[in-house]
Amino acid sequence: MSKLPPIASHQPVLIAGPTASGKSALALEITQKHGGVIINADAIQVFDNWRVLTARPSEADTTAAPHLLYGHIPFDAEYSVGHWLRDVAPLLTAGPRPIIVGGTGLYFTALTQGLADIPATPAQLREDTNARVAAEGFETLLAELDAETTARIDTQNPMRVQRAWEVLTATGRPLADWQDNTPPPLLPLSDTVPIVFDVPKDWLNTRIAQRFDLMLEQGALEEAEANLTTFDPTHLSAKAIGAPELIAHLRGEIDLPTARERATIATRQFAKRQRTWFRSKMANWHHHAPANL
Repeated sequence: MSKLPPIASHQPVLIAGPTASGKSALALEITQKHGGVIINADAIQVFDNWRVLTARPSEADTTAAPHLLYGHIPFDAEYSVGHWLRDVAPLLTAGPRPIIVGGTGLYFTALTQGLADIPATPAQLREDTNARVAAEGFETLLAELDAETTARIDTQNPMRVQRAWEVLTATGRPLADWQDNTPPPLLPLSDTVPIVFDVPKDWLNTRIAQRFDLMLEQGALEEAEANLTTFDPTHLSAKAIGAPELIAHLRGEIDLPTARERATIATRQFAKRQRTWFRSKMANWHHHAPANL
């Protein structure tokens, strides 16, 4: 295991890593040893309708240490990096030292580098764009973006592509132009202890398969059944990996082994995108490997 950097009692700690890498366990360990409050930086764990499937902290974990910004948003609400920054801002200056943990790289980038003050997307534009993506695929939006924005975003992530296209369409300005006029960050990286999990692909893929089986044992299918009548693929909460697959199974479209296989593959693809982002954007963070590698 790589040795952790020194952690002063007052310093905020940032812990980023791909899904299933063990970052939540490290956050809990640091909190218990050094004090602090754990704050979520995962874009899907904020929603109230998926606990098992998004691997939110267990009741035992939340009893052992304070956890904030988990499951606090209704399943059908809009939620963006801007919403998250507004939620996290007061937690940086009041209460215990923050230990911010999650797999959404954009949250960490916005927190430590600043976020452009882009107007919200009009509801009608969002609906029209969702319909276009459903009919034509997100690649049609990608083809209409400017080269500078395309070079900066994760072009394999449909949500990021759609967001960039909506910004361009709604404001007449490319996302890259907005980013170039960004206010100061809420929490400069130099004021933190930044840790990113750097783990081998094969090790992580094994963990992903094991964790999805554990989720099924812990009630992921029953959780999906509770969401069946309200499931809407246009909701951000519906992007929880494994949700579309389990919903398809419950609708009789695929059997459970197929749902499991597809969900595991989707998780591996997502983890690959995360690892690419972290290695590109967090090269100057402390790279950490867990003890059980």
